[in-house]
Formats: sequence, C-alpha cells, structure tokens
Amino acid sequence: MGQERLKDFKIREDIGRALDVLGYEIPTKVQASVLPFALERQDLIVKAQTGSGKTAAYAIPICEAAEWLENKPQALILTPTRELAVQVKEEFTNIGRFKRIKAAAVYGRHPFSLEKTELKQKTHVVVGTPGRVLDHMEKGTLSLGNINCLVIDEADQMLHMGFMEQVEAILERLPRKRLTMLFSATMPEEIITISSKHMINPVRIDVNEENITAADIEHGLYITREEEKFQLLTEVTIMENPDSCIIFCSTKDRVDRVWKDLVRMGYDCKKLHGGMEQKDRFFAMNTFKRGKCRYLAATDLAARGIDIDHISLVINYDIPLEAETYVHRTGRTGRAGKKGKALSFATPTQTRFLREIEALIGFEIPRFEKPSKEDVSGRKPAFEKTMKTASPEKQMKGDAFKKGIIKLRFHGGKKKKLRAASFVGAISAIEGVNAEDIGIIAVQDTLTYIEILNGKGPLVLEAMKHTTVNGKQLKVTKALDKRS
Repeated sequence: MGQERLKDFKIREDIGRALDVLGYEIPTKVQASVLPFALERQDLIVKAQTGSGKTAAYAIPICEAAEWLENKPQALILTPTRELAVQVKEEFTNIGRFKRIKAAAVYGRHPFSLEKTELKQKTHVVVGTPGRVLDHMEKGTLSLGNINCLVIDEADQMLHMGFMEQVEAILERLPRKRLTMLFSATMPEEIITISSKHMINPVRIDVNEENITAADIEHGLYITREEEKFQLLTEVTIMENPDSCIIFCSTKDRVDRVWKDLVRMGYDCKKLHGGMEQKDRFFAMNTFKRGKCRYLAATDLAARGIDIDHISLVINYDIPLEAETYVHRTGRTGRAGKKGKALSFATPTQTRFLREIEALIGFEIPRFEKPSKEDVSGRKPAFEKTMKTASPEKQMKGDAFKKGIIKLRFHGGKKKKLRAASFVGAISAIEGVNAEDIGIIAVQDTLTYIEILNGKGPLVLEAMKHTTVNGKQLKVTKALDKRS
C-alpha cells in the first residue's frame, strides 16, 4: 500500500502513542491491506492466517472511530473461544489506552451477573462468544442501538464449532447501518454465502495468496505406530530442546494422559482443554504465555486462543482430521518474523488426512526419520540442562503500559450521579495534570476505578483527597493491581 509505518495512516495521536508503546511500528501485510479500507468504513472479507496481526488491523480503526463520550457499545467482536475473547479485549484496551477506550469480554462459564454490571457502565467495545452475546441480547443487557461496527473473527472456526446459526441470529438483530468485517484463515463456501447476505459490496482481501502457512515455519512428519507415539514425543523434545512447545492432542482424555506422563518424567508442563474450569484454563494459558512453563499439552481450543510471538515448536501428537485445523495449529509458531517448527505424528492408516492437509497447504510435508538412540543420547545433556534452568519471564503486550500507571479507587459512582466526564474535569483541573494523563475510567454503582498515566498517580491521589467531584468529596485510595 506504499505505507512504511502504522503512524503514516490517518490515526489520532493518542492511538499512535499506544502503538509506539506496544512496539507496533511497521504494519504487517494484513494491516497494510486492511487499514485503508477499514478507516474509510468499507465492509471487508479478509483471508488471513493466525499470527498475521489481524486483531490490530481491525482494532486500530475501531478505536479510531469510537466516540468516547458515548456510553453504549459501538462495536461488537465475535470470537469462537473464551480465550480469544479475552485476548482481543486486551488488544483493544492496549491500543485504546490513551483514548480511554473501555472494552468488555463476555463468554460462557463467566458469571452473567458480573458481565451485566460491566455492560451497564460506559463500554465502547464488546468482545464475546456467540452464545453469550446472544444471551445478553435476549435478556436486554447488551444495548444494540449504537453498534455501528461488527467483526466476525476466526469465521471458519465459528463454522466448525457449529456457531454460525447463532452468528446469523446476532446479525439479524444488529442495526443495518454498520461496518462489517469478517476475518478467516480459510474461506469455506458457507461463510461466503453468509457474508454476501449481510454485507454491502465487501472488499475481498487475501493475504494468503502465496502460501496458506507462514513462510517462517519448518514442517516435518513422523510416521509412527500409535503405541510408539509417547516414546517418540520424548525423543523429539530431547532432539529439538525447545524454549516453548505446544503439544496438540485430539481429545481431552489424550491431553490428560500426555500431560500426566510428561509431568511424571519431570517436564514443566501445563494442560489446556475445554473440560477444565475457566479459572484453571486462564491460569494455564497465562503461565505458558509468561514463559513460566515450557510445555503446554492442549486440544484445538488453544489453536485460537494463544497470541505469543515466541513459541518455537508445535507438535501435532495427533494429526488433525480437518485440514484447516493443521493451518491453525501450526500458525502458533513462526510468528512476528521469528522462525518456528511444526512436527506431526501420523499412523500409517492416516494417509488420507495427510493428503487433504498437503492439498490445502500446497506442498508435501517432509518425512523425517525417527532419531537414533545415539543422537538422542548425544542431545540429552543439553536437554537436561534446559529442563533445570528456569526460563526468563516473558513480557506480555500490556506490560509496557504498567510503567507509570496507578489505578485509583473512588468511593462513589452512579448512585451519586457521577459520570466519567465528572472525574475527567476534576482531575484535569489539578495543576500539572491534563486529560492525557487519565486512562480508562470504570464507573460502577458505588465505586469508580480510574487509571492515572505518566507517573502522575501519586500527585492525583494526594490532590483528590482535597478535591470534590460534582461538589462531592470522595474517599480515594490506590486500588489493588488486579486488571480486569
């Protein structure tokens, strides 16, 4: 598109400032392709692989267009999994940090009452799974009148998980006058049919024309008997000695068995599948993201919910039965310009599935010989040294914003007829403080939480002990560092 930097696009200074903090300088291919159209509010159908930077491609124009003074949601993002919903919400929070964009995530197995309370507050963007979004629509707890943008993310996964009927029901209830953007790594005919019904002259963008899988991924295949898989897994991990590795299994029971056996052998491993409690899923995800464990055994749930730039190895312990799933799994590695490796185990009877995968990705996956005992023995000392060495904690995108930010808690909210604008006026009137020093504001019934940026927190905390808000003197304290 001729653009060299993200800031070359017509975006606000406060959005550009957040992109600088995040280290988003040079647009990815999907961002360079999407932004010119999205900023002009043109409907889009985008074919883009995971790890391509597509979340920022739609989050930037949505944050740019959001009206801060409007209390009701203006954008709705649909995702297939809870993990992805939370991840997308965090991306909006980061990109919209200095514009004070408030995003909320809604998803199954999360307390509905908490979501209902949050949606009563000023909320610019709602991210959610289709079932829970539909629940809020039917119960009247999600206001639809001001939604002027819809994003369907990972549309092909929505189709595979049986969500498209719910997605259609949501589409029918939204305002007709809106921007609609659809993102998918693959583009089945059913998705094209649905998009043509609900979109206006959409621009079609395909950033996967050259290769559906990332060029930075080395692929390999081992043909093995079922009963030999675990032994092969241990040998391969010794040979590869990865900094971080996801092991994909076909079922929850298989994940449990592989995880249990790896832990028994001393591997620092977590597990992730849909049968776990939500808090345990988030804990496992965040532990792996932070680099506090090197291995994660997971079902395909994780293929859509992990945005990490440093996964060095993906192992398909069970070859996926859907060719598209291979693309999503292997897309966990080789991200952000880094090299990655994807190794698959297949039994001799699974050649049909291999042919379908290779037809989709456009090349034959190289067959690897099982490592010899001598080679494994030679690599074992280095592997054992890695196992005994704690990996340095990895930074997450939002960490860059924590410097200089303090969250304050005010004992007063909607019941005292206080609004976000009331706090902005009072705080920005403090000498040495302006509106740019105020972050996200969450006004609840009896409490208000406000992020103070740029190291101005102590100054504001002290000043607000003697400053009224709408004529009311409020008790103010430093809030616990618990980010929603």
